[in-house]
Amino acid sequence: MTSISQQDYLLAIYRLQEGEGLASTTALARRLDIAPASVTGMVRKLQRKGLVEYQPYRGALLTPAGERQALQMLRRHRLWELFLTQVLELPWDKVHEEAHRLEHATSDRVAEQLAVFLGHPHVDPHGHRIPSSNGTFPLQPRACMLEWEAGQTGTVAAIPDDDPAILRQLAAWGIVPGAQLTVTGWDTARDTVLVEVGNRKWTLGRDVARQIRLE
Repeated sequence: MTSISQQDYLLAIYRLQEGEGLASTTALARRLDIAPASVTGMVRKLQRKGLVEYQPYRGALLTPAGERQALQMLRRHRLWELFLTQVLELPWDKVHEEAHRLEHATSDRVAEQLAVFLGHPHVDPHGHRIPSSNGTFPLQPRACMLEWEAGQTGTVAAIPDDDPAILRQLAAWGIVPGAQLTVTGWDTARDTVLVEVGNRKWTLGRDVARQIRLE
């Protein structure tokens, strides 16, 4: 059985792989707020279990078995976020931590009943895709904002969900799933992206822009 701590690692590695292709020890330590030496020890333990492939000084990648477990946790997490916002009407900037607690205590049976109750949803409140029970995602082309050129316009599909302050700021600017957004330019000196939403212009840091998906 995989412990709660190990489940957190698998999910963190999966999310880093999505954005960076490889989960470095430094990035994992930053994301989990744990000392790099502790991260290395846990990653090696997961490697011995056949859940990750680890390359010293480079980082970790999930094996197929590790990815299955990560997607299982991701599915539970995003279903709970949707339940907490739609049914309990909690603010969307408050549900990430609550869903994190609930995902570890949720069995496969409860997860499937939760999906049935919610009508088998495809996305969570922040626009992130919810994996199906077999670990697949609905096919829908999306692009990271950093891949877009100045002048391109599209619909916001997903925004970062793990920082309440960023969520509140994006909501205040109207950068939410379903909003029309135009990338108007880049400030390479400041490493920022200039965007326009609803005839108002805003400046986003590269790290936030990297987590926003457009379609």
